[in-house]
Amino acid sequence: MVELAERRLLLVHAHPDDETINNGVTMARYVAEGAHVTLITCTLGEEGEVLVPELAHLAADQTDGLGRHRIGELANAMSELGVTDHRFLGDAGKYRDTGMIYNDHGNADVPPETRKDSFWQADLLDAANDLVPVIRELRPQVLVTYDQWGNYGHPDHIKAHRVAMYAADLAAARSYREDLGEAWAIPKIYWTAMAESPMREQLRALRDAGDTTTFEGMDPDGPLPPMITPDRLIDCVISGDEYLDRKMNAMKAHATQITVDGPFFALSNNNGNQIWASEPYRLVRGTAAPDADGLEHDLFAGL
Repeated sequence: MVELAERRLLLVHAHPDDETINNGVTMARYVAEGAHVTLITCTLGEEGEVLVPELAHLAADQTDGLGRHRIGELANAMSELGVTDHRFLGDAGKYRDTGMIYNDHGNADVPPETRKDSFWQADLLDAANDLVPVIRELRPQVLVTYDQWGNYGHPDHIKAHRVAMYAADLAAARSYREDLGEAWAIPKIYWTAMAESPMREQLRALRDAGDTTTFEGMDPDGPLPPMITPDRLIDCVISGDEYLDRKMNAMKAHATQITVDGPFFALSNNNGNQIWASEPYRLVRGTAAPDADGLEHDLFAGL
């Protein structure tokens, strides 16, 4: 069994704020327990929408200063979660936020035109080679990233998935690029998920509260989009009411991207455990070690 202080968790995300929304409780929990938590962020999120009116000039079509501003937001969010090891893939700004569009099916998709320096256009091997030495340096027992669809189709999420999974394979190969460090095979790899039953419960609560615009088009009793994972495919759920305030404060730190106004957050404040304090995962590499309820409640279970 891996000693608690020797636990090492690596997370690979596309933009600042993705980490907090998906894994804020998880990160805060393992930091508090003494594990080493490392976040790799692949872009600065330069193409994000600016929700703070007085910062509207930072938008990509104006001064294009949003990415540099979001470096500070990410640092503040990590301070809230207690994460001291957060890095950008390659270097800050090496890979440009690709941006996204919504296609005819209502899913995120690749814009018709993308910049040559966008993360989407980056050579997969080159980007993976920026992550391989990090994996070999840290030797994490657990890697967390997105699924093959990037959760909801954002091209940078998809690319982060591809880079993380390819780099994990390359890092494990003894004969691959000895100059990048000693080989390391990550024992367990998880993909973030949105579990079906909690999502339906959240939708019902929102609709009952009169909110018809959040997750517009989703029927709590009807078909759900592919980004929602059936309960039977969820392998691990990390829950932590005691870390909820840290997650919410970290979300607030990403002020240009996340607004805490409106019915969704009002509902969240009343039902925080249900909506924000439970973070589900799919185990895609390694051996599951579930509890009596059939789920893991520790990413390091069985190690």
